[in-house]
Amino acid sequence: MSPREADSGRMNASEARALHARLVEEIRRHDYAYYVLARPTISDQAYDQLYRQLLDLERAYPELAAPDSPSQRVGGQPLAEFKPVAHLEPMMSLDNTYSREEVQQFVARVQKLLPGEPLEWIVEPKVDGVAVNLRYERGLLTLGATRGDGTTGDDITANLRTIRSLPLRVPTGGAGRREARPVEQDLFGESDAPSSAPGRRRGGDRAGLAVPALMEVRGEVFMGREGFRRLNAEREAAGEELFANPRNATAGSLKQLDPAIVAGRPLDIVLYGLGRVEGGAAPGTQVEILQWLASLGFRTPERYWACGSCEELMAAIEELDRIRPQLPYETDGAVIKLNRVAQRERAGATAKAPRWAMAYKYAPEQARTRLKAITIQVGRTGVLTPVAELEPVLLAGTVVKRATLHNEDQIRRLDARPGDLVIIQKAGEIIPEVLAVVPEARSGREEPYVFPRVCPECASRVSRTSIAGDETVAWRCTNPDCPAQVRGRLEHWCSRGAMDIEGGGEVLIGQLVSRGLAHDPADLYHLKLEEVAALERMGEKSARNFLEAVEASRSRDLWRVIFGLGIPHVGASVAKSLGRHFASLHDLRHASVDQLAEIEDVGDVIARSLFQWLGDPRHQRLLDRLEKAGVNTTSALYRPGAAAGPLAGKTFVLTGTLDTMTREQATARIEALGGKVSSSVSKKTDYVVAGAEAGSKLDKAGKLGIPVLSEKELLGMLGPGKAENA
Repeated sequence: MSPREADSGRMNASEARALHARLVEEIRRHDYAYYVLARPTISDQAYDQLYRQLLDLERAYPELAAPDSPSQRVGGQPLAEFKPVAHLEPMMSLDNTYSREEVQQFVARVQKLLPGEPLEWIVEPKVDGVAVNLRYERGLLTLGATRGDGTTGDDITANLRTIRSLPLRVPTGGAGRREARPVEQDLFGESDAPSSAPGRRRGGDRAGLAVPALMEVRGEVFMGREGFRRLNAEREAAGEELFANPRNATAGSLKQLDPAIVAGRPLDIVLYGLGRVEGGAAPGTQVEILQWLASLGFRTPERYWACGSCEELMAAIEELDRIRPQLPYETDGAVIKLNRVAQRERAGATAKAPRWAMAYKYAPEQARTRLKAITIQVGRTGVLTPVAELEPVLLAGTVVKRATLHNEDQIRRLDARPGDLVIIQKAGEIIPEVLAVVPEARSGREEPYVFPRVCPECASRVSRTSIAGDETVAWRCTNPDCPAQVRGRLEHWCSRGAMDIEGGGEVLIGQLVSRGLAHDPADLYHLKLEEVAALERMGEKSARNFLEAVEASRSRDLWRVIFGLGIPHVGASVAKSLGRHFASLHDLRHASVDQLAEIEDVGDVIARSLFQWLGDPRHQRLLDRLEKAGVNTTSALYRPGAAAGPLAGKTFVLTGTLDTMTREQATARIEALGGKVSSSVSKKTDYVVAGAEAGSKLDKAGKLGIPVLSEKELLGMLGPGKAENA
């Protein structure tokens, strides 16, 4: 029976549900074959007919349009904003290297952490995209988020649903409903490759593992090369600005508030890891994770290598470098991971990165071009940064016209002169920089560049003394009212990582400053609608949206205010530490240098910079005006119990595996009693807590004479209570 018959009343609700289930399952099979296996099983016309039948049926029976229906991929209502969402397990970043020697050192470090244990490694392509975290509950995709700061990202579920290769639901009765892509679909592998050889891709004995009640799946959203070319061709034909590269196009697409726009972008996704898993077992090795994810219908890396030594690792990295131009997406390196999950847990992690994984970055592509001129940019802290103006040249997929020269000393080291032929590359394959000069190509008319001794923006004197009183290699404009600095400070205050004021970008801020409407962040809270609406290309609606964003920023937490002020050396992590230590801006303003220096992540240099900034009368007036404007000055991160607890002032280091709780739970209990947990042993460490298979930290504690506690002794210090999740 067809949906048309349903419309005429010839189909009852039960028959409609049965037909809907058959259509959904058939469309999912065809989506998987087309978008994941790249092996379509029906014509586009036949697929479109099935899809139209599904839409007709859901129009006749709206209750059938479930969240996992293929019809939900076209995008729903536009979003008002992206909401922050916490990851159940942190999304840590990887340490990078360009050096073979550092790969060898990395392997040696892990072996030292796991003495006597045989190590197996997996090498995967490092996809150049946007990292995301997907949450599945009872097989249904319920949440998708960006990496963000590693603990909290943006909820982009509506946008991720539009990606055709991403399953909206996975089978919960045991994987294996879909087979992992067969070996012959591997672009480069051999079906008869031995299990220990690079290029292995075989069905695993975990294929039938049941899907947990809740699981986080990690991966990378990307835009394939062909899709990127097609999208830019369409934008060029429409007279729209072109995207610089596939990664920028991907990031820009995922930031769209209208999922219908995202649905029209050629986004794809590759999945390669797990976060939190609850209510079920997870595979025990990376190979099994990849095979299991593939059996559930996820797209996984086209190729990976299993290695048992440094020699095999480097061979795999070199082979990937040779074949990566043939991959459907951009790659900027290789990811090296321990295969066994149990060994990963024993190896542990630093505050920022796992100790069991590393990214090997390939040497950036280089190009030669002519240095036409050197110009100077003035930043928000007054630093003068020289910029190379270049003859346009294609480099790593984008046309480069400008590159950084860093500072005057770098220009002198290079002896860079206008008119020179120069070699440029992309640092981290992102920021173009001048690597070297080709002196033999000179005509003899090139003159050495003379760095300015006055600010090119305001003609004020420049100095090499930093705001904290230290000598630096950078020249700095000494005029705090320099228009370039004012613009930079206001743009930073409005930035997403700080006060998150939508619309407060370079163009709008530039107009506010040039017309004298804003000189510091406090001025933003006194702007009138008619003033903003009168600016170029604004209008009442845009002005109202901006002022509403300004109004919303009044309630931001204290750490964002601290970070938004742009205090030298005070980044987001330091601002959060300050927010945990001080209940209010008032308390922070009255802290001494010594008190500041004792705070985690602060230290002497940052403490001096912070104290000097807070003591400046100009800045004191700014803080007073922000408070009067109604900007929040209290901290939601403040934990008064921790500061006054029985372990206050004590620093612990945890090593090895604990029996009764995880390291995160132990950390939470120590911090709840006022103690601090550090990742490294130093003279400031009061206790080292040693669990099973304790590593090198135990040896260092012995050398420094630091007391070592057993888990039982730690529990005695913590007192009664249960372990809580950190």
